[in-house]
Amino acid sequence: MGEPGREEYEIQSFDAETQRLPKTALKERGAVDWEKVANVIVDQSLKDCVFSKEAGRICYTITQVNNMPMMVLVNPVYDCLFRLAQPDSLHKEEEVDCLVLQLHRIGEQLEKMNGQRMDKLFGLLCDGFLLQEGLSSLSQLLLLELIEFRAAGWRTTPAAQKYYYSEVLD
Repeated sequence: MGEPGREEYEIQSFDAETQRLPKTALKERGAVDWEKVANVIVDQSLKDCVFSKEAGRICYTITQVNNMPMMVLVNPVYDCLFRLAQPDSLHKEEEVDCLVLQLHRIGEQLEKMNGQRMDKLFGLLCDGFLLQEGLSSLSQLLLLELIEFRAAGWRTTPAAQKYYYSEVLD
């Protein structure tokens, strides 16, 4: 597989058969039904918000290790991102952080594969940023940074880098 420990993901809540799917997908590209793998990961993510972050890492690793195009994962990943963009999730900093992290990693690729869905997702995020009452300062900052990140072509501009990350560097 190339990287030790890569299959040590937190998938203990899956039954034995389901646990085998992501592990096999990491090892052997042609040995699994990709749609089934994607659906299992998404279904578990939607049931367990804590697992969503782990699901993102699993999907990212599967696509990287196997040099696999994300086509089979596009709609399930969007489904998870849309769930994280709902008002109840935007009030949870951990879920906003997960959303932002995943869009930083694969947002540009997702947009190339389905730009209309990305537009709808960012419509929700802009509405959440502008209209949601009670969002934490951190959630607002993360959403604003994400909106600017996409507007800048999925790149961090020097001005944005200084604005958002200057305190981290100090």
